[in-house]
Amino acid sequence: MLATKQEEAFTNKDAAAVAALFTEDAVLVAPDGIFSGKQAIEKRYEDTFQRWPFTQFNDPRDCHLDAIDNAVWSYGEWRGTLQGEAGPVFVKGYFSAIYVREGDDWKMRILTLTEHPRPAPPAETK
Repeated sequence: MLATKQEEAFTNKDAAAVAALFTEDAVLVAPDGIFSGKQAIEKRYEDTFQRWPFTQFNDPRDCHLDAIDNAVWSYGEWRGTLQGEAGPVFVKGYFSAIYVREGDDWKMRILTLTEHPRPAPPAETK
């Protein structure tokens, strides 16, 4: 299932595994920018995992699924815990996604994320 693969990828801080959940032409709209294509999405998650290591990723809450033509869309709330300099930082936000069928798998064509509240950026390392 896609949610299990996503949780494993985040728990393992595996940017390639996260990117594998997207189509080649996918778009990620996130608080830190718009990332087009699987390679750009993988790079974004590599950078994110370096800056903000996830110590816990929770399955999306209040997830709603609806079918539209040959795709599925979902929306809901996500939650996680990041490791900050002063200790764990709880984060949550909202998401919406459109999934399309690729062979036997469902892949994300577009994912939109928000963070609330947006965590302060980590201090620059010298």
